[in-house]
Amino acid sequence: MLSMPVAIDLSREALLTALLVAGPILGCGVVVGLIISLVQSITQLQDQTFSIVPKIIAMAAAAIFFTPWVATRLIEYTQAMFSGM
Repeated sequence: MLSMPVAIDLSREALLTALLVAGPILGCGVVVGLIISLVQSITQLQDQTFSIVPKIIAMAAAAIFFTPWVATRLIEYTQAMFSGM
């Protein structure tokens, strides 16, 4: 059974790893969303598909691009977790 400090450390590391892994993909979505919003404001084109489809494509491309880095971070976290940190 885990002691309370060890459980808290494992939870904290899990949350930090999740934020680190999700950050680049979500950041890409935010940047593309801001650019699309700016273009929509300038052109006064308010179509919903015009804002969603580019974000989906950009986030999928970012997920593919960052897959090796994400896999490395997750493997490092898993090894640290099983070794007892």
